[in-house]
Amino acid sequence: MKFSLSASKLVQPRLNLGLNLEAFFHRKAKVVFVMGATGTGKSRLAIDLATRFPAEIVNSDKIQIYKGLDILTNKVTEEECRGVPHHLLGIVDPDSNFTSMDFQHRASLAIESIHAQGRLPIVAGGSNSYIEALVNDDPEFQLRCECCFLWIDVSLPVLHSFVSQRVDKMVRAGLVDEAAQIFDPLVDYSRGIRRAIGVPELDQYFRGGSTVDAKIRARMLNKAISKIKENTCTLASRQIQKILHLYNQWNWKMHRIDATEVFLKSGGEADEAWERLVAGRSTMIVDQFLYEKNHVPTILPSSSVPIAVAVAAASR
Repeated sequence: MKFSLSASKLVQPRLNLGLNLEAFFHRKAKVVFVMGATGTGKSRLAIDLATRFPAEIVNSDKIQIYKGLDILTNKVTEEECRGVPHHLLGIVDPDSNFTSMDFQHRASLAIESIHAQGRLPIVAGGSNSYIEALVNDDPEFQLRCECCFLWIDVSLPVLHSFVSQRVDKMVRAGLVDEAAQIFDPLVDYSRGIRRAIGVPELDQYFRGGSTVDAKIRARMLNKAISKIKENTCTLASRQIQKILHLYNQWNWKMHRIDATEVFLKSGGEADEAWERLVAGRSTMIVDQFLYEKNHVPTILPSSSVPIAVAVAAASR
C-alpha cells in the first residue's frame, strides 16, 4: 500500500462564512503528537516513529526552539536524528521572546509543508502550552487536521532519579562551560533561551568568579547543580499535571504509554523494554490511526457560524 497523507486536489467553492469549507470535501490530514514530561524519551520515540513511517518532526519544546546551549537544552544530535528532518529546532535568536502564538504560526506552516509532501508531521516536545495553542486555539488547524496524542508516562520517583542522573551526565558533557559563554551580569532571565533551567541557577556561581577560594567555589557549583536537579524535577511534575488537565478539559484522544519499566532497566534489557512497551505499541497505534477507514470529519466552525448553518451551506 502506498502511504499518502495528501488530501484530494479537487477544488470546491467557498462561501464567505468565516469558515474554510474545503474541510467538508477533504479527508482531514493526520498529525501525531508525542507528549510527556522532560526526560521521558519524547525525542527518541518521535525519531523511532519517523523511521517507520514517512514522517518529519516538528519540535514543540519552548527552549530547544532557540539557537545555542545544545547540551543544556538537551537537543538531539545529528547522529541521534538518524536522518529524520526536524523543524523548529534551534532556529530562533536566543535573545528574542518566542511566544505560543509565534509557535502556532510557525508550526502550522511546517505542518502544512510536511503534508504537502505527502508525509506525516510528528509534533514532539514538552511545552504543552505550545501544543494547546496549536490544537485548541487555531480554528484552521482544527478544520484541517485530525490528531493522535501519544503520552509517554513514567512514575515520578523513577523519573526524578533519571533526571538527576541526566543532569550529572550533562555537567560532564560541558553544561557549565556552555552556560558560562552566555553569562551576562545584566541579563534578563525571563526572556529567550536564558529562561532554560540551568542558566539562572548558575548565576551566583559565575558572579563569584575568582574572588572566592576553590572550596567555596566548589560548594557554590554543587549548590547550583542541586538546584538544577530540583527545578527539573519540579518542571516534570508540572508538565504531567498540565497533560492531565488538557486530557480532562478537552477529552483529547490520548494514548498513555507507561515507560516506567524501561527506566528501571539498563543496557540491552532497557532497549528491549523500550521496543516492546513504547516504540512497538506506539507504532501499532499510529498505524491504526493512519490507515483507519475513511470517515466524514467532524467540522468545528468558527464561533460566529452555528454548526447547522455551516452544514447547510456546505450541502448547497
